[in-house]
Amino acid sequence: MIKTVSTHTLEQWLNVTLNTAAFNDYCPNGLQVEGKPTISHIISGVTASQALIDVAAQRQAGALLVHHGWFWKGEDPRILGTRKRRLATLLAHDLNLLAFHLPLDAHPVLGNNAQLARVLGLLAEPATASNGLLWFGSMPGASTLAQIAGRVEQRLNRLPLVIGAEQLAVERIAWCTGAAQNMLDQAIRGGAQVFITGEVSEQSVHLAREAGVGFISAGHHATERYGVQALGQAIAQEFGIYVDFIDINNPV
Repeated sequence: MIKTVSTHTLEQWLNVTLNTAAFNDYCPNGLQVEGKPTISHIISGVTASQALIDVAAQRQAGALLVHHGWFWKGEDPRILGTRKRRLATLLAHDLNLLAFHLPLDAHPVLGNNAQLARVLGLLAEPATASNGLLWFGSMPGASTLAQIAGRVEQRLNRLPLVIGAEQLAVERIAWCTGAAQNMLDQAIRGGAQVFITGEVSEQSVHLAREAGVGFISAGHHATERYGVQALGQAIAQEFGIYVDFIDINNPV
């Protein structure tokens, strides 16, 4: 017998599990588009793109679970062009869209930062991990910028952009997934010799060079593939429904 969960029950469980009420985010967290009242199959992915929506529709899923959803602050609110096509596909197939941004970055076990640490073999400092968005720790077995960058490339299967001297000695590392290049200064003030994030900006290069620290831009998508997978596994375990992760390739 195929197990199901009500959309309302699932959303409530997710909001409690990820403590969404604690975050002032750039987009609404939780159920963004309402679809079927019950769910037996979820397609998860990093971003609610048309490609991911099409997979969910083809597989007759009841919901999409993503890190990057819709309705971001400051964007044009009109439903035009690609936004119309995305929404039309969701509604035509009665698909729920569940999205969790900062709460999924910050969760101490299921979050993107926690899961990136697991994948890269980073040892987090408990006192700093509670921050949620900027973590500090070390990488046992890697003591130079070149060694750290090499592991990032191997584990994420992506060539990172690396700023800094290859033989830079490293004891303390800071990391935050996604587009967290603006946290570089905070990482430096926290005593990190290397900062790992997803994206880089022009000014980040100058700041890293002038501060004498390493900066690794490992890819926004590449660093944020793991939180939504861990969350999907937790849902499957809690409710006994099917959750399939689909990795829509993104070079950024």
